[in-house]
Amino acid sequence: MSNLQVLITDRAWENYDIEQEVLNAIGATIIDSPTGDEETLVKLARNVDAIASCWALTTAAVIKAAPRCKIISRYGIGLDNIDISAATQQGMIVTNVPDYCTEEVADHTIAQLLGLSRNIAIYNAEMKQGIYDRNHAPVMHRLSEQRVGIIGFGAIARSVYRKLLPFGCNIVASTLSQNNHGTDCQMLPLDELIQTSDYVMLLVPLTKSTHHLINSETLSQMKEGAFLINTSRGGLVDYDAVWDALQKNKLTGAAFDVFTPEPPDLSHPLFKDNRVIISPHAAFLTVESTNDLRKRSMQHIVDFFQGRRPPHIVNPEVLERSDAIALS
Repeated sequence: MSNLQVLITDRAWENYDIEQEVLNAIGATIIDSPTGDEETLVKLARNVDAIASCWALTTAAVIKAAPRCKIISRYGIGLDNIDISAATQQGMIVTNVPDYCTEEVADHTIAQLLGLSRNIAIYNAEMKQGIYDRNHAPVMHRLSEQRVGIIGFGAIARSVYRKLLPFGCNIVASTLSQNNHGTDCQMLPLDELIQTSDYVMLLVPLTKSTHHLINSETLSQMKEGAFLINTSRGGLVDYDAVWDALQKNKLTGAAFDVFTPEPPDLSHPLFKDNRVIISPHAAFLTVESTNDLRKRSMQHIVDFFQGRRPPHIVNPEVLERSDAIALS
């Protein structure tokens, strides 16, 4: 197989050496987009056979401009930057890599919890300003006597659950299915979890139904002095409402690795408050996870053009179409 073209909309690494090595199996050429804006992608998409997308928006316009394209491979887990409906209508399968950074995001989420529980950010900031005082921070409580509520119970959430068990805290979770996947984790209705948890962790995808899941109403239901942690998607949280809750001491602290937009407006007072731990959407990041992601995203494309069904197809109904390519 030769003359295949793969459009890579954007990247977070220096080169495409890893991608090209995998794509050599099908003789594919990489089309490197200089920017991820829609106008540029529409121009570059006309003759491509596959698209790989990191963070750039793969819109309906981009998809319609690529009549030869058969597969869109998402570099990552979330799919909110890809118009899956448009891809499905055009007969393109969409894949993602939902488990490339499970360990990393779980570790980062727990690190944020520990940082909040021990006032790490506050003490660190004050000591660097020459202030040596333990009393300038919120009262701390023994973690083993706290309830940690996890909203969502996918692979990352279950990894957080397993890694938190040795700390002895009471861990509960809530999902639409209320499936605890064979663990001993107690599943609660969402409102009960929010009302009774000392720490609320967001580990759910961003959808229309979860957009601003944390808002002024849900924050008002949380325990007085609770903590909020979000390592999933920025759109899950109304950050203005969080700032209001912090000012009223409804929340004791919060930690965020994700924002809307990214990067966020760091002049917002929420992000200047030492009670808030922030990181630049880095929870997924290690050398190992990044290399794994790059290889597997390209392997999905190779599998497809070698007649194999790629893993993690998010719109499998495309394969049921009469004009679909038969995959083994």
